[in-house]
Amino acid sequence: MAADKPENIRDFSRSLPMALLRAREAAMERFRPSLRAHKLTDQQWRVLRALFDHGQKDLGELAEMCCLLKPSITRIIRSMESRQWLIKRADAKDQRRTIVSITAEGREMIAKVGPISEQVYAEIAADFGPDELEDLYRKLDTLVEKLAKQ
Repeated sequence: MAADKPENIRDFSRSLPMALLRAREAAMERFRPSLRAHKLTDQQWRVLRALFDHGQKDLGELAEMCCLLKPSITRIIRSMESRQWLIKRADAKDQRRTIVSITAEGREMIAKVGPISEQVYAEIAADFGPDELEDLYRKLDTLVEKLAKQ
């Protein structure tokens, strides 16, 4: 099959989306054990962190911030609401908008998992190098900025 490959197509290993996915999965494998131990999914953790760091958010803003599709975030929010980690309400000015906020129970979960997460970050920085990690953050931010302009 490889013999039929057009010459003008890059090797799969040099596919930027795949390289980014491999890096994401390698990083998440470090974080998932603590998330699983606290019965959290990757997506639930993203939502908790976003609300903790940025305060209440409109459902659409939250979906975008957490890189989740609206149908997915609706299901995730419902699950998290049943666990009392967050609350949702209609916007007072626009009843069509849903506002989501973290609860005290959600903050408690951040307090439990956050320090473990920070330890994982310290291990990654030690393995990769703190300067290299900061450089990677800058380069990824630049890549996103440049690609978003097009």
